Amino acid sequence: MKILPLAAAGFMAGAAATAGTLAATVIQKDPRPSALFIRGVFSSGGKVQLRKLRKHVPAGAVRAHRSLPYIGAPKGPALDVFLPEDAGVGPLPVVVWVHGGAWISGCKENIAPYLEILASNGFAVVGAGYTISPEANYPQAVTELNSALGYLREHAAEYNLDPERIVLAGDSAGAQLAAQLALIITDPDYARRTGVEPAAAREHVRGMLLFCGVYDLKTMSRLTGPLGWGFRTALWAYTGSKDWASTPAAEHMSILEHVGENFPPSFISGGNADYLTEQQSKPLAAKLEELGVPVVRRFWDRDHRPALGHEYQFKLQHKDARMVLAETLNFLDAVTGSHSVPVRSDLEATA
Repeated sequence: MKILPLAAAGFMAGAAATAGTLAATVIQKDPRPSALFIRGVFSSGGKVQLRKLRKHVPAGAVRAHRSLPYIGAPKGPALDVFLPEDAGVGPLPVVVWVHGGAWISGCKENIAPYLEILASNGFAVVGAGYTISPEANYPQAVTELNSALGYLREHAAEYNLDPERIVLAGDSAGAQLAAQLALIITDPDYARRTGVEPAAAREHVRGMLLFCGVYDLKTMSRLTGPLGWGFRTALWAYTGSKDWASTPAAEHMSILEHVGENFPPSFISGGNADYLTEQQSKPLAAKLEELGVPVVRRFWDRDHRPALGHEYQFKLQHKDARMVLAETLNFLDAVTGSHSVPVRSDLEATA
C-alpha cells in the first residue's frame, strides 16, 4: 500500500474529522439519515423472516390478489387480499393486518406468508400497505389505512368479503396503527380530532389482534440506550418534530389514554423477552379489562424458555408461536361467528 506524505495524511485526517462532524450535525437536524439506516437494518431482518415463514405456507390452499391500489394512484399504497381456495358458501370474514416497522420501515410483503396461513383456515386476510416515514408524516399512515378499509368495503362483493365482519390486526407499530384505526371507528370524538371520517361503523369491527405493540408513548419517551435512540428517531421522522414527545401527535397516538368501553374485543400478546410486553401490551390489556372489554391475553412468565422476543408470533419454527397461531384462529372464529369471547385465555401464563 502506498504511504501518504505527512501533509496529505494530515489533510485526509482533517477531512475525515470534518465529515464526521458534518454527519453528526446533519443527524442532529434531520431524522432521515438515521431513519434510513434503521430501515436498512430492519429490511435485512425482514428478508430472513420471510424465508422462514414461507416454509409453513400450505401449498395450493390460497388465492392471492396482490398490489391492489386502494386510493387510485398506481404508485401509491396498495393492499393484498388472500382468499382460501375452499371458501365454501357465503362471504368471508375479513382480517385486515397492518405490518410493523417502527413507522419508518417494513412492508406487507414481509408478512404475506403468515397472512396466507391465516387465510388457508377460512378467512379473507388483507395485508394493508401504507406510506412509511420519513416519506410521510403523521397522520397519513392511519388516514391511508382508513381508506384501505373503505376500499375493501366498497369492493366486498368482488372478493367475496363480508363487510360487517372485520377484524383489525397488527404487529409492533402496525398494532398501534390498527388500534388507532379501531379508535377512529368506535369513538366519534376521537375520529373528529384525528380529522378522519371512519370507513366502517362500530358494529362492523368484531375484534382486534394486537401483537407486540406500542400503545403508550409517554413510557417510550423515557427509553435510553440504542432502543431509545431508535424509537426517538422513528417518532421524529413520523411526527415531523424532534421534540415529538411534546406534540399533539404523540398524545393522540397513545391509545392507552383514549380507549373506551366500545373498543372491540381484543387478543393481546407479547413475548416474555420483549421490552414492550411489560410496558405496553400488559397495561393495554389491563386497561381494557377495567373498561369491561373482552380480552384474551397471551403472555408468559419471565423465566419461560425459550425466551420469546419481539415479533415472536412469526417464528413458527417454535412451538409457542404455533400454539399462539391456533389460539389466534380460535379467537377469530369466536369474534366473527356466534361464539362468546373468553375474558382470558385458559392457557395464559402471566408474569
